[in-house]
Amino acid sequence: MNFRTRQREELELNITPLIDIVFLLLIFFMVSTTFQKQSELEIQLPKAQQEATSEPPDPLEIVISADGQYAIGGRKLSDNSLGTLIDALGSAAGDNRDRPLIVRADARTPHQAVVRAMDAASKLGLDRLSIATARDTGAD
Repeated sequence: MNFRTRQREELELNITPLIDIVFLLLIFFMVSTTFQKQSELEIQLPKAQQEATSEPPDPLEIVISADGQYAIGGRKLSDNSLGTLIDALGSAAGDNRDRPLIVRADARTPHQAVVRAMDAASKLGLDRLSIATARDTGAD
């Protein structure tokens, strides 16, 4: 009797085609993805006749909705108190107090909400402040 055992070949799993497919999918999603700057709050900017100036590099933005809710860096704040606004603005600005601040308030925003945002910026020493507007086309 012959009891020799046959040597088994080691199984190999070729993952090269799988890696090719993953890279193709990665390239497809990189090419087809569009990056849009969206905020959680929908606002309608007030209109102005003035031409837009060039936007400063890396500005800090406060978005104020029509009902007075704040969002900083696209994140909605938990409440509308001055303390919360100062904390959020301070953490977003970090140590850089020379960073420009843009207030994007809805045209229907209560005046008090804009004043509160300006007050918070003042308390933090953010004095390069501008208010965003939309260009008035006279269509209204």
